[in-house]
Amino acid sequence: MFALSSRKLALCVGGILVAAAASYAATGKDSGSAVPTGTSICSAGGTDAAESERPFLTENQRAMDKMMTGMAVKPTGDVDVDFAAMMIPHHQGAIDMAVLQLRFGRNEQLRRIAQEIIVDQQQEIAAMRLALGQPLPPSVSAPTESGDPAATDAPTSPADHTMKDMPK
Repeated sequence: MFALSSRKLALCVGGILVAAAASYAATGKDSGSAVPTGTSICSAGGTDAAESERPFLTENQRAMDKMMTGMAVKPTGDVDVDFAAMMIPHHQGAIDMAVLQLRFGRNEQLRRIAQEIIVDQQQEIAAMRLALGQPLPPSVSAPTESGDPAATDAPTSPADHTMKDMPK
């Protein structure tokens, strides 16, 4: 049986992604590590994917690319600000991917985990913003099962607006 809780798994994956983003931000290039970049994680161009899975893969790739771009921040000299600047888009990426699970997935256990991820990550984004003294944008509803392919481009939480508000 899988021993990690969804929260611990998210933290492990988050640590890997933050390290990769920090390496990229610091050097402007891939670290050469085995950690894949957004363009290779869930490529929608693979031949193994069923045609019915393509919408999910395409939208998931969009969410991954958005997250990786958001995490590639230029260091400010303030570890706290830099940490939040990388983690907030990472958490938003988890929210965006969880929304896709709710829209496309069928496994009830995974759907419940996706719902928990959305709530937990929104709370953690809010906590990071508040710890830095940043205001929270107005709350918006998360699209979950709208069937609208553009729904993942809509703000899914107050955190979706965070990077423009980060101190430089």
